Amino acid sequence: MFPILTTKRTILREVHFGDVEQIYQFFSNQEMMKYYGQDLFTTREQAANLINHFHTIYQEKKGIRWGIQLKDNERIIGTIGFNLWSQKYKRAELGFEIHPDYWRQGYASEVIPEILHYGFRELRLARIGAVVFLENEASSHLLLNLGFEYEGTLRNYMYQNGSFFNTHVYSILNLN
Repeated sequence: MFPILTTKRTILREVHFGDVEQIYQFFSNQEMMKYYGQDLFTTREQAANLINHFHTIYQEKKGIRWGIQLKDNERIIGTIGFNLWSQKYKRAELGFEIHPDYWRQGYASEVIPEILHYGFRELRLARIGAVVFLENEASSHLLLNLGFEYEGTLRNYMYQNGSFFNTHVYSILNLN
C-alpha cells in the first residue's frame, strides 16, 4: 500500500493517471524544468509514461514519488520523492519540482522534512543525496537550510536541451 503523508498544508499521495494533465503542465513548463535535467514534454503520453515509471520504481523498490496536493484542492502542485533508492546501500537521491505559481511560499521547506523523516525512519536510509544545477541557487540554499551539506561539484553531470551542465552534490546523513 502506497504511504500517504501529511503536513500542515499538504497531502503527499501517490501520483495517479488522473494527474496526467498536471504532470504534463509541469514537465512542459520551461520555467519549471529549467534546472530539472530533462527535456520538456511535448505530449500527454510522455506524462502518462512518467506516471507509469513512478509506479514501476515503487513496485520494484527503486524509488518512490509522491504528488504534492494542497489539502483544500485535489490537484497536485508538484511531486517529490526518492530516485536511485538502494536498499542494499541504504541511500537514495531526493528529487522534487513545484509549479512556479507556488514557489517561495514555503511548500518545499514544509514537505522535504516529512520526506526525509520517512526515508530515514521507514526506508532506513543512512544517506539522502541531492543533485542541483549550479545556477539553481534557491534549491541550494533550501537544502543547506534543511541540514544538507555541500559535497562537491559534478562536471557535465546533467544533459538537457543539447547542453551539459555542472551540478552541486549535497547530502544529509541519518545520525541516529
